Amino acid sequence: MIRALGMMSGTSLDGVDAAMIDTDGIRIGGFGASAFRAFSDNESAVLHGGLGLWPDAPAIPDLAQLVEAAHADLAQRFPDAQLIGFHGQTLAHDPRGRGTHQAGDGAAVARATGRPVVWDFRSEDVRRGGEGAPLVPFFHWACAEWAVGQGALPPAPVAFLNLGGVGNISWVDPTATAPEAPGACLAFDTGPANAPLNDLMRARRRQSRDEGGALAASGQADAGVLAQFLDDPWFRRPAPKSLDRDQFADLSRALAGLSDADAAATLVAALAGSVAAGMRWLPALPAQLLVCGGGRHNTAIMQALADALPMPVAAVETIGLDGDMLEAQAFGWLAVRVLKGLPISGPMTTGVPEPVCGGRISHP
Repeated sequence: MIRALGMMSGTSLDGVDAAMIDTDGIRIGGFGASAFRAFSDNESAVLHGGLGLWPDAPAIPDLAQLVEAAHADLAQRFPDAQLIGFHGQTLAHDPRGRGTHQAGDGAAVARATGRPVVWDFRSEDVRRGGEGAPLVPFFHWACAEWAVGQGALPPAPVAFLNLGGVGNISWVDPTATAPEAPGACLAFDTGPANAPLNDLMRARRRQSRDEGGALAASGQADAGVLAQFLDDPWFRRPAPKSLDRDQFADLSRALAGLSDADAAATLVAALAGSVAAGMRWLPALPAQLLVCGGGRHNTAIMQALADALPMPVAAVETIGLDGDMLEAQAFGWLAVRVLKGLPISGPMTTGVPEPVCGGRISHP
């Protein structure tokens, strides 16, 4: 087993998660300490200003240095990490066009931390014709396999819904021999999740989020805006598929005439509606839907999902996992897989023609 530190800064742009995991790159041996480093208001503003930019933009060197410094600073709290998985900050994602862009140089993080760093997880998948996202599904398979071993799940297909800036779902069969095995995983981005709601709160109330979903719970979703949103061709496109953070910018613009509460309620309904629309692409309905990521703290979102879906909905904590740190743990697990030359994506998770071991390894 290798003691790996995974680090993740998601599209919600709130800060960096870091978490330790013991793994051989296949099974989970155990979970370790975790920590969160929030971005300051100034750092968050710089990162928001970089959304949509590609590596040749003049602002990127300074922005990348900010990302590297924030991650290296947090990594110093984990002196026993043998390996670091560094995702970087996604600024643009256009797999059928310019590719994918995660700001931050893993070699710089390796020099700053004195430890080997695995990074640039997505580019090789995109280069070979995949979407480059989502990358967490193989880890969701490992989590389900671990939970079955702990007696927390039956040996049957289950789905994980990650609600970060964008939502993504992983349908996994923990009885499969490996995550890349045929029939083991199917994954895709479901639609916008926390990003438009957080952006709404920043713009209208100067708050980072709708704490607990209180504002959304007090409003009424606009049926016309919701119907227009769910009529987007995206929802008729078969899985696997992936989204850029701001691909549904029209949804946010459509809220202009609504009150704050109704706008928030509409975004929550859009999130739940997009997940419900994605059920048609799953091989079979899972026994339950396990929710991770920041969105599970929003009671309005959790209630909307429960109302919209035909299976039980629960936070991943019900099976002994940490929903705040799952993505960070994933990139620690994926880093070990890259180190061992194992696939981190496949045809049914990113649409790449055959399983791919992406990522680069930088030594101090």
